[in-house]
Amino acid sequence: MDGLYVLLPLWAAAFVLSHAQVGALSMAMAGALALAQIPAGFLAEHRGERIVLAAGIVLAGLGYVLLSWAAGFVSLAGILVIAGIGCGAQHPLASSIISRAFAGGNRRAALGTYNFTGDLGKVVAPAAIAAIAAVFGWRYGTAAYGFIGIGAGGVVFALLLWLRSGSRPQDRAAVGEGGPTPGWGIMDRRGFAVLSAIGMIDSGARFGLLTFLPFLLLEKGAAVETLGFALGLVFAGGAAGKLVCGHVADRVGIVRTVVLTEIATALLIAAVIIEPLTVSLILLPLLGIALNGTSSVLYGTVGDFVSEDRHARAYGLFYTLGIGAGALSPVAFGVVSDGWGVATALSVLAACVLVILPLCGVLRQSLAAGARSQQE
Repeated sequence: MDGLYVLLPLWAAAFVLSHAQVGALSMAMAGALALAQIPAGFLAEHRGERIVLAAGIVLAGLGYVLLSWAAGFVSLAGILVIAGIGCGAQHPLASSIISRAFAGGNRRAALGTYNFTGDLGKVVAPAAIAAIAAVFGWRYGTAAYGFIGIGAGGVVFALLLWLRSGSRPQDRAAVGEGGPTPGWGIMDRRGFAVLSAIGMIDSGARFGLLTFLPFLLLEKGAAVETLGFALGLVFAGGAAGKLVCGHVADRVGIVRTVVLTEIATALLIAAVIIEPLTVSLILLPLLGIALNGTSSVLYGTVGDFVSEDRHARAYGLFYTLGIGAGALSPVAFGVVSDGWGVATALSVLAACVLVILPLCGVLRQSLAAGARSQQE
Protein backbone atom coordinates (compact mmCIF):
# COMPACT_ATOMS: atom_id res chain seq x y z
CA MET A 1 0.00 0.00 0.00
CA ASP A 2 2.72 2.47 0.95
CA GLY A 3 4.45 2.17 -2.41
CA LEU A 4 1.34 3.80 -3.85
CA TYR A 5 2.03 7.24 -2.41
CA VAL A 6 5.08 7.95 -4.54
CA LEU A 7 3.14 6.87 -7.65
CA LEU A 8 0.11 9.09 -7.12
CA PRO A 9 1.80 12.38 -8.15
CA LEU A 10 3.29 10.63 -11.20
CA TRP A 11 -0.14 9.35 -12.26
CA ALA A 12 -1.65 12.79 -11.62
CA ALA A 13 0.87 14.29 -14.06
CA ALA A 14 0.64 11.48 -16.61
CA PHE A 15 -3.17 11.30 -16.76
CA VAL A 16 -4.03 14.91 -15.71
CA LEU A 17 -5.88 13.96 -12.52
CA SER A 18 -7.42 16.30 -9.95
CA HIS A 19 -6.65 15.92 -6.25
CA ALA A 20 -10.13 14.47 -5.74
CA GLN A 21 -9.35 11.81 -8.35
CA VAL A 22 -6.02 11.12 -6.66
CA GLY A 23 -7.93 10.63 -3.42
CA ALA A 24 -10.33 8.30 -5.22
CA LEU A 25 -7.42 6.15 -6.40
CA SER A 26 -6.10 5.92 -2.86
CA MET A 27 -9.63 5.06 -1.72
CA ALA A 28 -9.94 2.31 -4.34
CA MET A 29 -6.97 0.40 -2.97
CA ALA A 30 -7.53 1.21 0.69
CA GLY A 31 -11.26 0.46 0.42
CA ALA A 32 -10.62 -2.94 -1.15
CA LEU A 33 -7.97 -3.59 1.49
CA ALA A 34 -10.44 -2.71 4.23
CA LEU A 35 -13.27 -4.83 2.84
CA ALA A 36 -10.97 -7.84 2.48
CA GLN A 37 -9.94 -7.86 6.14
CA ILE A 38 -12.93 -9.67 7.66
CA PRO A 39 -13.27 -12.24 4.85
CA ALA A 40 -9.56 -12.97 5.22
CA GLY A 41 -10.06 -13.54 8.94
CA PHE A 42 -13.00 -15.89 8.41
CA LEU A 43 -11.18 -17.75 5.64
CA ALA A 44 -8.13 -18.17 7.87
CA GLU A 45 -10.31 -19.80 10.54
CA HIS A 46 -11.07 -22.57 8.04
CA ARG A 47 -7.86 -22.80 5.99
CA GLY A 48 -5.24 -21.37 8.37
CA GLU A 49 -3.43 -18.04 8.30
CA ARG A 50 -0.44 -19.46 6.43
CA ILE A 51 -2.06 -20.22 3.06
CA VAL A 52 -4.39 -17.19 3.07
CA LEU A 53 -1.58 -14.78 3.97
CA ALA A 54 0.77 -16.10 1.29
CA ALA A 55 -1.94 -16.07 -1.38
CA GLY A 56 -2.82 -12.48 -0.50
CA ILE A 57 0.78 -11.32 -0.90
CA VAL A 58 1.01 -13.00 -4.31
CA LEU A 59 -2.24 -11.34 -5.43
CA ALA A 60 -0.99 -7.92 -4.29
CA GLY A 61 2.21 -8.42 -6.27
CA LEU A 62 0.22 -9.40 -9.34
CA GLY A 63 -1.83 -6.21 -8.97
CA TYR A 64 1.31 -4.06 -9.10
CA VAL A 65 2.51 -5.90 -12.19
CA LEU A 66 -0.84 -5.17 -13.86
CA LEU A 67 -0.55 -1.48 -12.92
CA SER A 68 2.36 -1.17 -15.34
CA TRP A 69 -0.21 -1.57 -18.18
CA ALA A 70 -2.79 0.90 -16.83
CA ALA A 71 -4.11 3.37 -19.41
CA GLY A 72 -5.97 5.92 -17.29
CA PHE A 73 -8.03 6.65 -14.19
CA VAL A 74 -10.57 3.81 -14.61
CA SER A 75 -8.00 1.09 -15.24
CA LEU A 76 -5.81 2.36 -12.39
CA ALA A 77 -8.76 2.23 -9.99
CA GLY A 78 -9.79 -1.27 -11.08
CA ILE A 79 -6.31 -2.74 -10.75
CA LEU A 80 -5.78 -1.03 -7.38
CA VAL A 81 -8.88 -2.86 -6.13
CA ILE A 82 -7.20 -6.17 -7.07
CA ALA A 83 -3.99 -5.19 -5.29
CA GLY A 84 -5.96 -3.97 -2.27
CA ILE A 85 -7.78 -7.29 -1.91
CA GLY A 86 -4.42 -9.05 -1.84
CA CYS A 87 -3.02 -6.63 0.74
CA GLY A 88 -6.10 -7.19 2.91
CA ALA A 89 -4.82 -10.53 4.21
CA GLN A 90 -1.58 -9.20 5.61
CA HIS A 91 -2.55 -7.06 8.60
CA PRO A 92 -5.12 -9.24 10.40
CA LEU A 93 -3.46 -12.60 9.77
CA ALA A 94 0.12 -11.60 10.56
CA SER A 95 -1.10 -9.78 13.68
CA SER A 96 -3.14 -12.82 14.67
CA ILE A 97 -0.14 -15.14 14.37
CA ILE A 98 2.08 -12.86 16.45
CA SER A 99 -0.59 -12.01 19.01
CA ARG A 100 -1.25 -15.71 19.65
CA ALA A 101 2.48 -16.48 19.86
CA PHE A 102 2.98 -13.80 22.53
CA ALA A 103 -0.29 -14.25 24.42
CA GLY A 104 1.68 -14.75 27.64
CA GLY A 105 3.12 -11.23 27.61
CA ASN A 106 5.00 -8.54 25.65
CA ARG A 107 2.36 -8.61 22.91
CA ARG A 108 2.67 -4.88 22.14
CA ALA A 109 6.47 -5.08 22.02
CA ALA A 110 6.30 -8.10 19.70
CA LEU A 111 3.83 -6.40 17.33
CA GLY A 112 5.94 -3.26 17.48
CA THR A 113 8.98 -5.27 16.40
CA TYR A 114 6.98 -6.86 13.58
CA ASN A 115 5.75 -3.47 12.39
CA PHE A 116 9.30 -2.13 12.61
CA THR A 117 10.66 -4.81 10.29
CA GLY A 118 7.77 -4.20 7.89
CA ASP A 119 8.51 -0.49 7.81
CA LEU A 120 12.12 -1.15 6.89
CA GLY A 121 10.73 -2.31 3.54
CA LYS A 122 8.63 0.84 3.35
CA VAL A 123 11.79 2.90 3.63
CA VAL A 124 13.34 1.18 0.62
CA ALA A 125 10.25 0.73 -1.61
CA PRO A 126 9.25 4.38 -2.20
CA ALA A 127 12.84 5.44 -2.80
CA ALA A 128 13.43 2.51 -5.17
CA ILE A 129 10.20 3.10 -7.13
CA ALA A 130 10.97 6.83 -7.40
CA ALA A 131 14.52 6.13 -8.59
CA ILE A 132 13.38 3.63 -11.23
CA ALA A 133 10.58 5.96 -12.31
CA ALA A 134 12.98 8.88 -12.70
CA VAL A 135 15.24 6.84 -15.01
CA PHE A 136 12.94 4.37 -16.79
CA GLY A 137 9.39 5.59 -16.04
CA TRP A 138 6.77 4.62 -13.47
CA ARG A 139 5.59 1.54 -15.40
CA TYR A 140 8.92 -0.23 -14.89
CA GLY A 141 8.91 0.73 -11.21
CA THR A 142 5.51 -0.79 -10.53
CA ALA A 143 6.30 -3.97 -12.47
CA ALA A 144 9.53 -4.56 -10.56
CA TYR A 145 7.77 -3.96 -7.24
CA GLY A 146 5.04 -6.42 -8.23
CA PHE A 147 7.42 -9.24 -9.16
CA ILE A 148 9.21 -8.82 -5.83
CA GLY A 149 5.84 -9.14 -4.08
CA ILE A 150 4.99 -12.35 -5.92
CA GLY A 151 8.30 -13.87 -4.84
CA ALA A 152 7.77 -12.69 -1.26
CA GLY A 153 4.48 -14.62 -1.06
CA GLY A 154 6.29 -17.88 -1.74
CA VAL A 155 8.98 -17.09 0.81
CA VAL A 156 6.41 -16.27 3.51
CA PHE A 157 4.56 -19.54 2.94
CA ALA A 158 7.79 -21.56 3.14
CA LEU A 159 8.94 -19.83 6.34
CA LEU A 160 5.59 -20.28 8.13
CA LEU A 161 5.51 -23.92 7.08
CA TRP A 162 9.02 -24.41 8.45
CA LEU A 163 8.02 -22.69 11.72
CA ARG A 164 4.79 -24.73 11.87
CA SER A 165 2.88 -21.50 12.34
CA GLY A 166 -0.44 -20.33 10.88
CA SER A 167 -1.96 -23.81 10.62
CA ARG A 168 -5.70 -24.51 10.48
CA PRO A 169 -7.55 -24.01 13.82
CA GLN A 170 -8.75 -27.63 13.84
CA ASP A 171 -5.11 -28.71 13.65
CA ARG A 172 -4.29 -26.54 16.66
CA ALA A 173 -7.29 -27.95 18.54
CA ALA A 174 -5.99 -31.45 17.87
CA VAL A 175 -2.83 -30.63 19.84
CA GLY A 176 -4.69 -29.25 22.83
CA GLU A 177 -5.61 -25.61 22.14
CA GLY A 178 -9.34 -26.28 22.61
CA GLY A 179 -12.49 -25.49 20.64
CA PRO A 180 -13.56 -22.11 19.28
CA THR A 181 -15.26 -19.35 21.27
CA PRO A 182 -18.77 -18.53 19.97
CA GLY A 183 -19.31 -15.33 17.95
CA TRP A 184 -16.69 -12.62 17.59
CA GLY A 185 -15.07 -13.35 20.96
CA ILE A 186 -15.15 -9.68 22.03
CA MET A 187 -15.08 -9.67 25.84
CA ASP A 188 -15.35 -5.88 26.34
CA ARG A 189 -17.53 -4.28 23.66
CA ARG A 190 -17.09 -0.70 24.89
CA GLY A 191 -13.32 -1.05 25.11
CA PHE A 192 -13.11 -2.58 21.64
CA ALA A 193 -15.43 0.11 20.19
CA VAL A 194 -13.38 2.97 21.65
CA LEU A 195 -10.12 1.38 20.54
CA SER A 196 -11.57 0.98 17.03
CA ALA A 197 -12.71 4.62 16.97
CA ILE A 198 -9.20 5.77 17.90
CA GLY A 199 -7.80 3.48 15.21
CA MET A 200 -10.18 4.93 12.61
CA ILE A 201 -9.13 8.53 13.31
CA ASP A 202 -5.45 7.59 13.46
CA SER A 203 -5.65 5.60 10.23
CA GLY A 204 -7.61 8.34 8.45
CA ALA A 205 -4.97 10.89 9.41
CA ARG A 206 -2.14 8.63 8.27
CA PHE A 207 -3.70 7.81 4.88
CA GLY A 208 -4.65 11.43 4.27
CA LEU A 209 -1.23 12.78 5.15
CA LEU A 210 0.70 10.23 3.11
CA THR A 211 -1.53 10.88 0.10
CA PHE A 212 -1.09 14.66 0.03
CA LEU A 213 2.32 15.16 1.64
CA PRO A 214 4.05 14.67 -1.77
CA PHE A 215 1.85 17.41 -3.28
CA LEU A 216 2.76 19.76 -0.42
CA LEU A 217 6.45 19.06 -1.02
CA LEU A 218 6.03 19.67 -4.76
CA GLU A 219 4.55 23.08 -3.96
CA LYS A 220 7.64 23.78 -1.85
CA GLY A 221 9.86 23.02 -4.87
CA ALA A 222 10.75 19.34 -4.37
CA ALA A 223 11.82 17.24 -7.39
CA VAL A 224 10.28 13.84 -8.20
CA GLU A 225 13.33 12.02 -6.83
CA THR A 226 12.94 13.95 -3.58
CA LEU A 227 9.43 12.57 -3.08
CA GLY A 228 10.72 9.02 -2.73
CA PHE A 229 13.44 10.21 -0.36
CA ALA A 230 10.91 12.20 1.67
CA LEU A 231 8.51 9.27 2.03
CA GLY A 232 11.50 7.11 2.95
CA LEU A 233 12.23 9.53 5.78
CA VAL A 234 8.64 9.29 7.01
CA PHE A 235 8.68 5.50 6.87
CA ALA A 236 12.10 5.32 8.54
CA GLY A 237 10.73 7.39 11.41
CA GLY A 238 7.59 5.25 11.37
CA ALA A 239 9.65 2.09 11.67
CA ALA A 240 11.44 3.48 14.70
CA GLY A 241 8.16 4.71 16.16
CA LYS A 242 6.48 1.33 15.85
CA LEU A 243 9.44 -0.40 17.49
CA VAL A 244 9.88 2.11 20.31
CA CYS A 245 6.23 2.91 21.10
CA GLY A 246 5.29 -0.74 21.56
CA HIS A 247 7.96 -1.08 24.24
CA VAL A 248 7.12 2.31 25.75
CA ALA A 249 3.44 1.38 26.09
CA ASP A 250 4.36 -1.79 27.98
CA ARG A 251 6.27 0.36 30.48
CA VAL A 252 4.54 3.75 30.85
CA GLY A 253 1.01 2.78 29.80
CA ILE A 254 -1.12 2.53 26.69
CA VAL A 255 -3.12 5.72 27.12
CA ARG A 256 -0.14 7.94 27.96
CA THR A 257 1.70 6.72 24.88
CA VAL A 258 -1.28 7.37 22.58
CA VAL A 259 -1.81 10.88 23.98
CA LEU A 260 1.85 11.80 23.49
CA THR A 261 2.05 10.46 19.92
CA GLU A 262 -1.16 12.15 18.77
CA ILE A 263 -0.23 15.56 20.18
CA ALA A 264 3.19 15.25 18.57
CA THR A 265 1.57 14.26 15.24
CA ALA A 266 -0.65 17.35 15.17
CA LEU A 267 2.19 19.72 16.07
CA LEU A 268 4.62 18.22 13.55
CA ILE A 269 2.08 18.33 10.71
CA ALA A 270 1.60 22.03 11.44
CA ALA A 271 5.38 22.56 11.42
CA VAL A 272 5.83 20.75 8.09
CA ILE A 273 3.13 22.95 6.53
CA ILE A 274 4.71 26.18 7.76
CA GLU A 275 8.43 25.53 7.35
CA PRO A 276 10.40 25.65 4.05
CA LEU A 277 11.35 22.47 2.18
CA THR A 278 14.71 21.82 3.86
CA VAL A 279 13.32 22.15 7.38
CA SER A 280 10.26 20.07 6.44
CA LEU A 281 12.50 17.24 5.25
CA ILE A 282 14.41 17.35 8.53
CA LEU A 283 11.13 17.08 10.46
CA LEU A 284 9.75 14.14 8.45
CA PRO A 285 11.46 11.34 10.46
CA LEU A 286 10.05 12.82 13.69
CA LEU A 287 6.63 13.05 12.05
CA GLY A 288 6.95 9.41 11.03
CA ILE A 289 7.70 8.37 14.62
CA ALA A 290 4.60 10.11 15.93
CA LEU A 291 2.36 9.22 12.98
CA ASN A 292 3.05 5.48 12.97
CA GLY A 293 3.99 4.90 16.59
CA THR A 294 0.39 4.86 17.76
CA SER A 295 -0.52 1.92 15.53
CA SER A 296 1.67 -0.62 17.34
CA VAL A 297 0.07 0.34 20.63
CA LEU A 298 -3.44 -0.02 19.20
CA TYR A 299 -2.73 -3.33 17.44
CA GLY A 300 -1.32 -4.88 20.57
CA THR A 301 -4.30 -3.74 22.65
CA VAL A 302 -6.89 -5.51 20.46
CA GLY A 303 -5.91 -8.78 22.13
CA ASP A 304 -6.82 -7.34 25.56
CA PHE A 305 -10.48 -7.20 24.57
CA VAL A 306 -10.83 -10.41 22.50
CA SER A 307 -10.66 -14.16 23.15
CA GLU A 308 -7.43 -15.68 21.86
CA ASP A 309 -9.02 -18.07 19.35
CA ARG A 310 -10.98 -15.22 17.72
CA HIS A 311 -8.00 -12.95 17.07
CA ALA A 312 -8.07 -13.43 13.27
CA ARG A 313 -11.66 -12.23 12.84
CA ALA A 314 -11.35 -9.53 15.53
CA TYR A 315 -8.23 -8.12 13.92
CA GLY A 316 -10.05 -8.31 10.60
CA LEU A 317 -12.88 -6.19 12.02
CA PHE A 318 -10.48 -3.74 13.65
CA TYR A 319 -8.46 -3.26 10.46
CA THR A 320 -11.62 -3.02 8.35
CA LEU A 321 -12.86 -0.09 10.41
CA GLY A 322 -9.46 1.60 10.53
CA ILE A 323 -8.50 1.16 6.90
CA GLY A 324 -12.08 1.91 5.84
CA ALA A 325 -11.71 5.30 7.49
CA GLY A 326 -8.33 5.62 5.83
CA ALA A 327 -9.91 4.87 2.46
CA LEU A 328 -12.46 7.67 2.80
CA SER A 329 -9.97 10.16 4.22
CA PRO A 330 -8.04 10.96 0.99
CA VAL A 331 -11.27 11.67 -0.89
CA ALA A 332 -12.53 14.05 1.78
CA PHE A 333 -9.23 15.87 2.12
CA GLY A 334 -8.81 15.82 -1.67
CA VAL A 335 -12.02 17.83 -2.01
CA VAL A 336 -10.74 20.31 0.60
CA SER A 337 -7.40 20.49 -1.21
CA ASP A 338 -9.03 21.18 -4.60
CA GLY A 339 -11.10 23.96 -3.03
CA TRP A 340 -8.70 25.60 -0.59
CA GLY A 341 -5.24 24.15 -1.19
CA VAL A 342 -3.08 21.32 0.13
CA ALA A 343 -1.87 23.29 3.15
CA THR A 344 -5.45 23.93 4.31
CA ALA A 345 -6.39 20.28 3.86
CA LEU A 346 -3.44 19.12 5.97
CA SER A 347 -4.23 21.77 8.62
CA VAL A 348 -7.75 20.37 8.96
CA LEU A 349 -6.23 16.89 9.17
CA ALA A 350 -3.96 17.96 12.04
CA ALA A 351 -6.97 19.31 13.93
CA CYS A 352 -8.86 16.03 13.44
CA VAL A 353 -6.03 14.09 15.10
CA LEU A 354 -6.70 15.90 18.39
CA VAL A 355 -10.22 14.38 18.55
CA ILE A 356 -8.50 11.22 19.80
CA LEU A 357 -7.53 12.85 23.11
CA PRO A 358 -10.97 12.74 24.82
CA LEU A 359 -11.46 9.15 23.63
CA CYS A 360 -8.32 8.16 25.52
CA GLY A 361 -10.09 8.83 28.82
CA VAL A 362 -12.79 6.27 27.97
CA LEU A 363 -10.16 3.76 26.86
CA ARG A 364 -8.37 4.19 30.18
CA GLN A 365 -11.55 3.19 32.04
CA SER A 366 -11.99 0.01 29.99
CA LEU A 367 -8.36 -1.02 30.44
CA ALA A 368 -8.59 -0.42 34.19
CA ALA A 369 -11.77 -2.51 34.39
CA GLY A 370 -10.08 -5.32 32.49
CA ALA A 371 -7.07 -5.23 34.81
CA ARG A 372 -9.34 -5.44 37.88
CA SER A 373 -11.25 -8.42 36.48
CA GLN A 374 -7.99 -10.30 35.84
CA GLN A 375 -6.88 -9.71 39.42
CA GLU A 376 -10.15 -11.06 40.72
